[in-house]
Amino acid sequence: QVQLVESGGGLVQAGGSLRLSCAASGRTFSEYVMGWFRQAPGKEREFLAAIRWSAGVSYYAGSVKGRLTISRDNAKNSVYLQMIRLKSEETAVYYCAVRKRWYGSSWSDQSEYNYWGQGTSVTVSS
Repeated sequence: QVQLVESGGGLVQAGGSLRLSCAASGRTFSEYVMGWFRQAPGKEREFLAAIRWSAGVSYYAGSVKGRLTISRDNAKNSVYLQMIRLKSEETAVYYCAVRKRWYGSSWSDQSEYNYWGQGTSVTVSS
């Protein structure tokens, strides 16, 4: 089992920045991918970014590329999501997730993720 705990959410003004953290514990997989997703009120959950743990290769949804940056800290077994120039429509619950293999379907494929955190809430005020 893998446990994921997100933190760093809160209230931020539009145009502001926020950094989310996700700490992983439990069993680890050498070739896993960690991803960030979000679900806004009344909307489906959407993919934001993912990073392959061993190689550090990252992949972003087109809509957020350039404003969101995913990174990881091997020593802390954590992944981060730096967000800048936030918009009110980005108010959502943000989740991190782990998939056991980097190969196969697109990293944006939610069904391929095996473990999910409980989420951290981000509110962007206009």
